[in-house]
Amino acid sequence: MTQPISRYPVPAIENLPDDIRQRVLEVQEKAGFVPNVFLALAHRPDECRAFFAYHDALMLKETGSLTKGDREMIVVATSGVNQCLYCVVAHGAILRIYEKKPLVADQVAVNYLKADITPRQRAMLDFAMKVCTDSHTIGEADFEALRAHGFDDEDAWDIAGITAFFGLSNRMANTIGMRPNEQFFLMGRVPKAK
Repeated sequence: MTQPISRYPVPAIENLPDDIRQRVLEVQEKAGFVPNVFLALAHRPDECRAFFAYHDALMLKETGSLTKGDREMIVVATSGVNQCLYCVVAHGAILRIYEKKPLVADQVAVNYLKADITPRQRAMLDFAMKVCTDSHTIGEADFEALRAHGFDDEDAWDIAGITAFFGLSNRMANTIGMRPNEQFFLMGRVPKAK
């Protein structure tokens, strides 16, 4: 990649605060590369810590009925509406891996209404999209539509929280010109090299 990953200065890994550097190195060990979001947001360490603490609370949560794939699907669909290249590409890669479907992320990012997803996932994304674009109109009927597919009110909170958090993420990524790593584009599309 020849273009910068952010319009703001990106600190070198060795210059990061110890806790952030440790997290970056752990991610690098697991993924084989450092996702640009970690380096771009490290420009402001306190905000970086708060961002990833909330990210983890939402995305790594082990209670409720949302799967990891569901969570990523919400991110991809709402990030598509918000036109966030970074989140569509990065979370699209993760969605393809979790769902084991190489086409699903593109379908969901462009038009989830025509995507090969379950009725349950469609109801989930209907709610997420309403949170994303018309949250002031949410009412009891929206919660009932979720309940009809096995979601409870705590799941609705999770869907709303993920949508709202990534609304912030999308806007910051767009504002700072954060670029997705090239590695994300093929993840989940082609078999992993052994």
